[in-house]
Amino acid sequence: MLSRTADHLFWMARYMERAENTARMLDVNYQTALLPQSAGVAELGWKGLLSISELTSDFSERYDEVSARNVMDYMVRDESNASSIAACLRAARENARAVRGTLTTEVWETQNQTWLEFKRLMDGGRLRRDPAQLFEWVKFRSHLSRGVTLGTMLQDEAFHFLRIGTFLERADNTARLLDVKFHAVQSEFFGAASRKDLEYDFYHWSAILRSVSGFEVYRKVYRNVIQPEKVAELLILRADMPRSLAACMNEVVQNLGCVSNEQSHETLRRAGRLRADLQYGRIDEILSTGLHAFLTQFLDRVGELGLGISRDFLVPAQS
Repeated sequence: MLSRTADHLFWMARYMERAENTARMLDVNYQTALLPQSAGVAELGWKGLLSISELTSDFSERYDEVSARNVMDYMVRDESNASSIAACLRAARENARAVRGTLTTEVWETQNQTWLEFKRLMDGGRLRRDPAQLFEWVKFRSHLSRGVTLGTMLQDEAFHFLRIGTFLERADNTARLLDVKFHAVQSEFFGAASRKDLEYDFYHWSAILRSVSGFEVYRKVYRNVIQPEKVAELLILRADMPRSLAACMNEVVQNLGCVSNEQSHETLRRAGRLRADLQYGRIDEILSTGLHAFLTQFLDRVGELGLGISRDFLVPAQS
């Protein structure tokens, strides 16, 4: 496959997944902000969201105040912000258009319709009237895009690059979503907290679980009250949880293996090493050194893995 084609497919999938995960992060923060809390604590939550997304400086150049309305405007409709939902959906559509001949008609039409409908929703004021409903719509369109891809495309190299992009982005964003919680409460969880802290955490962890469609899954797996260490275990180490870090890395390694070439051995080794650390990791070991520190290191390793994939497969050779 031409590296330019692989690049478009990879980034089409990443941008669509990023739009969904931006919606998930905004949703968990929006829902948490509705809980009884001071204005200062609420503001810290929005600042934490910007910090995790590495957008604090860019946001401060455009807006005078960190508020729910300003942050949601910036991260939903501002196309000059490359990480906004609008920018991601537009980029996903443009990448799909560039390789339209490689995609099935259903995949292309789904991408195109998503972008056109999003513009109509923005023009109709959906973000102002009901942010939560808009975030649900973005998540649904992402689900539809993946379902159409899985159900209509030949499982060849094009399919594998789409899957690599999807799950590499999901791993990155699941880690960031988990980290949002710790910025919001200005603390790092080490596995021991007072009863009052645990009661406070219950609402935040519940919101996080719902944001990754994991609330019912948690109840089925653990059958007890929501405990922070169990939530962390579910979203990091449980390979049977679709949005967990372990599940994402399983998919990345499997699909990388299907498109491997002579120069990708080191990238495949790094991906396999990261998967093995999750496969054989234990949540008590992670918490003993700090969940925030673990997630930060994980994000660094995923970033390096993305650079390796770009180097090995996606960057066109210079003539």
